[in-house]
Amino acid sequence: MSAPIDPATVDYHEIARRGDAEVLGVFLDAGLDPDLRDARGYSLLMIAAYSDQEPTTTLLLARGADPDGADPAGNTPLMGMAFKGYPDRARQLLASGADPNARNGSGATVLMTAAMMGTPAFVQLLLDHGADAALTDPQGRTALDIARGMGREDVAQVLAGTPAPGA
Repeated sequence: MSAPIDPATVDYHEIARRGDAEVLGVFLDAGLDPDLRDARGYSLLMIAAYSDQEPTTTLLLARGADPDGADPAGNTPLMGMAFKGYPDRARQLLASGADPNARNGSGATVLMTAAMMGTPAFVQLLLDHGADAALTDPQGRTALDIARGMGREDVAQVLAGTPAPGA
């Protein structure tokens, strides 16, 4: 007979990172908080989505994980998707109520993050789900200003309402 699992020694976030929805589901069934955070303040959902783990992201959202649960810097899982460029995970989060206009601790919105890091298609996805391109950061810059400042003319065209070539 094997020794029982000590819940204090289980790395739940590594399970989410690996995408083992079946194992994580057992722990959730046993009462694990779907919004559990690691020592750095990252939620299970943030780790699963950032690791592009569809079944685990689905499981956590179905079990009530907060789609806008921010890390200590105020970055939400959707901001992580804007950084990583995972449109399928972004769609999951948006469908579960993630705020496309959320701001991080620096005052940047999800769209501003996508303007810096994302693709034109990802920016369009956010706009299609209600991201407000008119919002400004603490320096008074819009996502369009940020895209142009970063030399992201492909993204700037989408933000200006002109389809990017090939979009």
